[in-house]
Amino acid sequence: MAYFDAASAAPLHPVARQALLASLDEGWADPARLYREGRRARLLLDAAREAAAECVGCRADELVFTPSGTRAVHSGVAGALAGRRRVGRHLIVSAVEHSSVLHAAEAHEADGGSLTQVGVDRAGAVDPAAYAAALREDTALACLQSANHEVGTEQPVTEVAEACRAAGVPLLVDAAQSLGWGRVEGDWSLLTGSAHKWGGPSGVGLLAVRKGVRFAPQGPGDERESGRAPGFENLPAIVAAAASLRAVRAEAAAEAARLRELTERIRARVPALVPDVEVVGDPARRLPGVVTFSCLYVDGETLLHELDRAGFSVSSGSSCTSSTLTPSHVLRAMGVLSEGNVRVSLPPGTVAEDVERFLEVLPGTVAAVREKLGAPTATETVRAAGPDLVVDALGRRCPIPVIELAKVIGDVPVGGTVRVLSDDEAARLDIPAWCEMRGQEYVGEEPAEGGTAYLVRRTS
Repeated sequence: MAYFDAASAAPLHPVARQALLASLDEGWADPARLYREGRRARLLLDAAREAAAECVGCRADELVFTPSGTRAVHSGVAGALAGRRRVGRHLIVSAVEHSSVLHAAEAHEADGGSLTQVGVDRAGAVDPAAYAAALREDTALACLQSANHEVGTEQPVTEVAEACRAAGVPLLVDAAQSLGWGRVEGDWSLLTGSAHKWGGPSGVGLLAVRKGVRFAPQGPGDERESGRAPGFENLPAIVAAAASLRAVRAEAAAEAARLRELTERIRARVPALVPDVEVVGDPARRLPGVVTFSCLYVDGETLLHELDRAGFSVSSGSSCTSSTLTPSHVLRAMGVLSEGNVRVSLPPGTVAEDVERFLEVLPGTVAAVREKLGAPTATETVRAAGPDLVVDALGRRCPIPVIELAKVIGDVPVGGTVRVLSDDEAARLDIPAWCEMRGQEYVGEEPAEGGTAYLVRRTS
């Protein structure tokens, strides 16, 4: 089985396993106690903090460990907003942040705060100028991920941090995806990370808050971790997390170069091997091991199941693979095709043979899924009928509305229109994306009984 979902959780690093087992014997006592076992545990905790702080690029007394990366984000956002409440209650986030950041932003807005979401381009990157324009006198905090978790695009953190610093606004960076590859450059104020993303054990996050940043921990007070992460520290997991972070950093340069070659192989060959594919994300400024593509006329859930049966573990941002039946907020913000979406994220140590086998299996797997769904083929006859057609796809989920559109676009003359009736939220994203890929004109949408009518004009 080839595990290609390291962006969700990386396999436990051997160093993490060794450190975890050793600290189970040495680090079980309360590090706040003064007796021998407590002092031994305190030494382990302090050493882990020093190691993690060195990797992050901050002082040891600026970093605390949390029960998860999500908790680090929630604590960081809430504490920074509360610390600057006198300045205002305006929060800025990018439209492609991890759900932990967006959920914290939603809670802030529900509590009466104001929120601005900065959009991204089709590669998934924010424009630093647009981010700077969103800053206001009452802005209390800005948030920007270092790299995107779904498409791998690296964000211009340095430029955004400069704009925030000039405006006197702290910037919180969610570095969960990039921290294993290197320090986050730029004059950031707060930073979060999650150990299971770099090969550490799950259940350990970190939160760094620079000296001088106004920060007020929320919730009941606690004397542990500077009051920023209440509860007894999971010391064995913390030690393993810090040890593995150091280990992956030592290997990062060589492994990044190797994985970039493998993901570049996927980026280049998938469109050549599989028709009607859109590779998404920045082609250059991206994480070493992540490549994402979307396939027209494909049910994402079925595709993932078939790849799993073939021995490959991948993930997807398609609406078809989620209980909400709405496309990934990242793909939606980018305005790219969401149906048949596949994210391949290679863990360190991935061998070229597994990538080659994936490229051998993928074309036949996609073709089989398309055939099962009745997707159009390049050899289908083009027929000219009336100037307008209506496709009733109400009650049918992705990618059926797009498949039905593709089947009938040749039935109208050039200049004619097709109205696709759909109640699937994914159609709002996928029909315009299909038009761009196919060189047809997307006219817009209008309300229709039971859903929405999407208008497409045939131009070629």
